[in-house]
Amino acid sequence: MNDAVRDLYQAIIVEHGRSPRCRGPLPSATHEASVDNPLCGDRVTLRLLVADGAIRSAAYEAQGCTLSLAAASLLATRLGGASLADARALVDRFAAFVREPPDTPVPDAASLGDLAAFAGVREFKSRQSCATLAAEAFRRAVAGLRG
Repeated sequence: MNDAVRDLYQAIIVEHGRSPRCRGPLPSATHEASVDNPLCGDRVTLRLLVADGAIRSAAYEAQGCTLSLAAASLLATRLGGASLADARALVDRFAAFVREPPDTPVPDAASLGDLAAFAGVREFKSRQSCATLAAEAFRRAVAGLRG
């Protein structure tokens, strides 16, 4: 990744950290999970409105570092309107992407869209859990659902 692209992606993370999307309560939520990282104190609660095998709406509440806030914002934005199958595939791709060694090419990174901004996290193992906290909350929220 060249410096200009890295700068752009860092800007996306900072922007979502400062001006999060999908943040707040979701009173009509059908599924919810909270996950915290006891090592750094980050906490994400993800709420989903699931109907007919699709995520109709997603929202989160979080406290923590810019990485965990931005990841929750970007992920919630992508989850709204997705089928459960597509959402699970996205979350799995994202979590795997973040945990790959920094020099490992990821053939489907483009399918992550703005979530690919977290490529830089791959260089810092201690920060990977911050970036994947919302992904873990999603997995827990939909555990046991088909689709």
